[in-house]
Amino acid sequence: MPRQPPAPNVQPASPAGGHEPPAPAALPATPEPAGPLAQARAALERLSTWVPIRALARRHRRRIAEHLLALDAQDRYLRFGYPASDEQIHKYALGIDFGRDEVLGIFNRHLQLIALAHLAHDQPLPGQPGRTMAEFGVSVLPQSRGRGLGRRLFDTAALHARNRGVDTLFIHALSENRPMLRIALAAGAIVERDGDESAAWLRLPPDSFGSQVEQALERHLGELDFQLKRQARVLSGIVDGVVEVKTHFDATGRAAKE
Repeated sequence: MPRQPPAPNVQPASPAGGHEPPAPAALPATPEPAGPLAQARAALERLSTWVPIRALARRHRRRIAEHLLALDAQDRYLRFGYPASDEQIHKYALGIDFGRDEVLGIFNRHLQLIALAHLAHDQPLPGQPGRTMAEFGVSVLPQSRGRGLGRRLFDTAALHARNRGVDTLFIHALSENRPMLRIALAAGAIVERDGDESAAWLRLPPDSFGSQVEQALERHLGELDFQLKRQARVLSGIVDGVVEVKTHFDATGRAAKE
């Protein structure tokens, strides 16, 4: 998983730590939909289940930390490989390199970060010079699970990775983290299990004009959705304030009459 916070006497899991990728032949590239009609159908299907995903930046470190701190010990264990402490989570949030990596988030209408993905770029594939991979990690708050948010973040992260010239998406997860492994298998990844740990490798197709347009459109819509939610919260606060003032004056007027 990308950029795990360091635990005492624990080395972060990485491909170099024992998970060698399969031979290139075992990682067939995910094909693009064939023909304009198939591409149009695929685009309509994605639109019908669209979820607003927003790219996060340095100014969102506090929100990222709050999201991860809301996970219980078991969820932290599945996300990081051990039940990370509050201090380790704060260090993780402060240590994210936004100049290199990508962090994607899904917000609810209260602007709470309910799902978070970290895509760590510029990691060379062991023993395969010239090829690079990106490592993917994700977390979803308990009350927001069962809605496919983890899968949507995975698909968006894969899109962003291929548009940056990355040819392999890597996931390191505990073998008991079945939801994460199901997402990887559904996307066509090769999963290798090694006792308590598993590694998934997904070969990405090269970028295309369509993939670049799709990413730009999703970025614009995600930002628009966030701004609309923020304006709605501001308006709701103003309305609540007016109602509170009116209630106060009505109560004062009734008290004066009495």
